[in-house]
Amino acid sequence: MEFFKWYDDKTQTSSSRGLKFKVMNTKNQDYEWDNKKPTAQMLGRWQPWHEGHQKLFEEILKKTGQVNIMVRDVKGVDDNPFDFETVKNNIIEALKNYKNRIKVTLVPNITNICYGRGVGYKIEEIVLDEKTQQISATKIREQMRKDGKL
Repeated sequence: MEFFKWYDDKTQTSSSRGLKFKVMNTKNQDYEWDNKKPTAQMLGRWQPWHEGHQKLFEEILKKTGQVNIMVRDVKGVDDNPFDFETVKNNIIEALKNYKNRIKVTLVPNITNICYGRGVGYKIEEIVLDEKTQQISATKIREQMRKDGKL
């Protein structure tokens, strides 16, 4: 099932668990992850990873060149049907051309991010176009259920 339409003919489509994702053609596969380099963080449930997450990742990657995608441990909590391995595999498949620029890590069900004073990092909201902002993983899960894919 395809939930998204892609109009960029310089992309490929990759399917994971019946969902389709845009895969950017990148030429920087020789990049090596470095824990000491500035790194952006994405924290979420990713239930499932979708076009909005993909666009958000692409914008965030521009900030530092490498991104730690943190997956909240929420399988079975409310409407979160996917376990960490499934989420991780979906993300890795969707971002396979960025494989050396990402890490996907499991974290507790983080609900609050708190800090005391200027500690050397920013907490920043990335605002995407309205069409992307309207993408809903809840609606995607509903459609997956209707189609017998969940």
